[in-house]
Amino acid sequence: MPRYHKLGDIPSKRHTVFKNKNGRFYYEELFGTIGFDGMSSLMYHTQRPTQVKEILNTYSISPKAAIENNLKSMMLVGFNIEKQSDFLKSRKVILFNNNCQISLASPTKSLKEYFYKNTDSDEVIFIHKGSGKLRTFLGNIDFKYGDYLVIPRGVIYQIDFNDENNRLFIVESKSPVYTPKRYRNWFGQHLESSPYCERDLHPPNELETFDEVGDFLLKIKKDDSIHECVYAAHPFSIVGWDGYNYPYKFSIHDFEPITGRIHQPPPVHQTFETSDFVICSFVPRLYDYHPNAIPAPYNHSNIDSDEVIYYVDGDFMSRNNVDEGYISLHPAGIPHGPHPGLMEKSIGKKETKELAVMVDTFQPLKVTDYAVEIDDGKYYQSWLEKNKK
Repeated sequence: MPRYHKLGDIPSKRHTVFKNKNGRFYYEELFGTIGFDGMSSLMYHTQRPTQVKEILNTYSISPKAAIENNLKSMMLVGFNIEKQSDFLKSRKVILFNNNCQISLASPTKSLKEYFYKNTDSDEVIFIHKGSGKLRTFLGNIDFKYGDYLVIPRGVIYQIDFNDENNRLFIVESKSPVYTPKRYRNWFGQHLESSPYCERDLHPPNELETFDEVGDFLLKIKKDDSIHECVYAAHPFSIVGWDGYNYPYKFSIHDFEPITGRIHQPPPVHQTFETSDFVICSFVPRLYDYHPNAIPAPYNHSNIDSDEVIYYVDGDFMSRNNVDEGYISLHPAGIPHGPHPGLMEKSIGKKETKELAVMVDTFQPLKVTDYAVEIDDGKYYQSWLEKNKK
């Protein structure tokens, strides 16, 4: 996150003596990415953060491919993913490659029995249904429908849900998740032409400090395995921190759409970037205003990327028979576009209320059994002329 933030108490100079009012030391920890070259934060603990008491079970959660090489467009009925009480067990990987994993989750209970840390990937959790509080060792963030939670790798967290009705769309990235470089100036400030600005990006604003010792179960994801470790000190023992490496939220409702006289290309919807894929937000907006404009997107060939669209709300005007929670997969190598008849119907329309999240990956995606089970099985034929409406 290219923006400085601090919470709690910190010394005036880094790497210097820092004690509480009773003369007890606080323990400094550097939390950074990309070695010592990326963004980092300095944290100050009441207890040493290194106290491992036991290492318990280790088990693989590596996704398995049901379809290794896919050239079939698919429509997945996302709400058919089963609900589960446990937060980690509820996460079902539907699509993946070496650089990212795309999951659906419908947890019915808050994550309180253990703490979680993903050391493999940054996480982007889109909140489709539900609300609550993300609790991290760097502070807490309240969330609701439409929020993206961006959680850098290595953040220890728990998550509280306000009820059992939760639907999450989760993207894990092996490379850091950034706001697009073209939206920022040389110093990292978002430009006037950016579809959002710093006021729309919300870092943790509530720091809870637990100066406790005991047995604290931490589940750590590393190399697609879960390692269960028992720590002697509470993971949320931080009294203060500052820096650039921390979780934050951004609401899809705060994305200001870029429109024009004729149809704009997909990059105008870009919200986040990595070195391996991009995430875009389709939001309610006015259509193109050239007198002969065709609001529906033109047919386009996926040559370099697989396209995944998660449909959130509203009427997605270029697709037939799409409901909330559906996910379309348009693999690289074949063209796709509006369904038959929808290009013609779009002419003369003034606006759309659609809401959707798109992920374009630069390497092909493998399809898991979870995806095969919720595939409608016929979407790839939906562009045939007989399906014209």
